[in-house]
Amino acid sequence: MTAPSVAPIPGAHPLAVDALLDDSSVEIIVCCGSGGVGKTTTAAAIGLRAAERGRRVVVLTIDPARRLAQAMGLAELDNTPRQVEDIDTTKGGRLDAMMLDMKRTFDDVVLAHTSPDKAREILENPFYIALSSSFAGTQEYMAMERLGQLHADASSNGDYDLIIVDTPPSRSALDFLDAPKRLSSFLDSRLLRLLSTPARGPIRLFSAGMGVVTGALTKLLGAQVLTDVQTFVAALDTTFGGFRQRAEDTYRLLQERRTAFLVVAAPEPDALREASYFVERLRDDRMPLAGLVLNRMEAPAAVHVSPERSLSAAEALAESGQHPVAAAVLRLHGERMTRAARERRLAERFASAHPGVSIATVPALSSDVHDLPGLRQIGTRLGGE
Repeated sequence: MTAPSVAPIPGAHPLAVDALLDDSSVEIIVCCGSGGVGKTTTAAAIGLRAAERGRRVVVLTIDPARRLAQAMGLAELDNTPRQVEDIDTTKGGRLDAMMLDMKRTFDDVVLAHTSPDKAREILENPFYIALSSSFAGTQEYMAMERLGQLHADASSNGDYDLIIVDTPPSRSALDFLDAPKRLSSFLDSRLLRLLSTPARGPIRLFSAGMGVVTGALTKLLGAQVLTDVQTFVAALDTTFGGFRQRAEDTYRLLQERRTAFLVVAAPEPDALREASYFVERLRDDRMPLAGLVLNRMEAPAAVHVSPERSLSAAEALAESGQHPVAAAVLRLHGERMTRAARERRLAERFASAHPGVSIATVPALSSDVHDLPGLRQIGTRLGGE
């Protein structure tokens, strides 16, 4: 799995990953990026490296893929942090991992902020079950809630001093930043206030306008569904009144210097366009960006042999019919050199467009990362070794 190092990108300041991990004032690292660029692997690798450098780390993945559990040697990941074994703890570090379970997190909010009888009523409510399991935006709301819980617990009991968040792929990775605003819009919406009015007493027509709306909703949703919605809405103020405030507190925490965002990308046009979007969005929201991790960079050996010379020699050998293995090796080298040059041009273009963004590069490995030694190697490359 060894690979040559990637030369620094001209015009870009190197990202000092080890300095970031060793900075005790950094309490949260958020990895974001488009799908298929190695974001989950990067989050796991820096988590492992931070733990083996003495930090007490928990990695929270919001991505439903289960690669993180496999790579860390865990049978499964769920809403409860699970300790990763077989790591070097001589410096006092530890590593836990978990995967967001939005339904479980939502249930915990209900149980923590209402009485047992009221909790049972809400948890059995059909509208709540649908909302907590599959409603658009619920995952992002619960991601903010779970991150806030983890940070509060870490501050009070000292279990962790670093939380690493592996976000969902594509631009939805930053949707959780909008959770407080969307939640406020939802809770303050005219429709929600309208639905809550009849739930506060016997369902009756307060006005001709209310009667028209209630009748229309009953026809559209059905009487039982409307009753379920009204019952749920009636519990919002008491049960979820503090959720909006907690989400806003977590948002502000993400803007503080205790947080660092890492944008992860591959040296491909689409991935780097997405990376530019993330960088600009984080800047607009005043989120602290640590830098860009550029994954899977081509790093061919024998760089003194140009691609033109290599491909020309391969063609000559192929025409002669001699040394087919040598011809194949030369052709492969020429193709890798050509690809490496194209990737570097893309990286240089990104660096020119974003001169203030530090960049760390990771070479493409000969096989997929599926275990702790593989994660450790990625961490070593990120550390510049």
